[in-house]
Amino acid sequence: MKVERPYRNALEQLRRVGLRPTRQRLALARLLFDKGNRHVTAEQLHSEAISAEVAVSLATVYNCLHQFTTAGLLNEVVVEPGRSYFDTNVDDHHHFFFEDTGRLLDIDGSSVAVGDLPAPPDGTAIRRVDVIIRLCGEK
Repeated sequence: MKVERPYRNALEQLRRVGLRPTRQRLALARLLFDKGNRHVTAEQLHSEAISAEVAVSLATVYNCLHQFTTAGLLNEVVVEPGRSYFDTNVDDHHHFFFEDTGRLLDIDGSSVAVGDLPAPPDGTAIRRVDVIIRLCGEK
């Protein structure tokens, strides 16, 4: 009988993108990725870490989230200046943003058509287009 290690998935993800699997990265990766696709703020993840008895500072949470984003494990969704969510779904998609509650909801990438984009400046290429549809009224 094969015994599953609780951090196996997180360990494989970090190694696949070339990040050293430190204790804190492993713990945060497990909190992020073992719950399916989700949107979290650094503060929410820090709170989850504290509840799970993971000794980690908010600064370390921010550093890890940005490292995971740079490595392609997360996308950062900036809904307004100073307010970012980190999205575990890195597939092509967009978002509804409920302004009243701060909730993000995924929209399949094929459900939104963006046309007539301006030509990018010389020497650059469009990597991706993010659409955030802002909603009000959710209580």
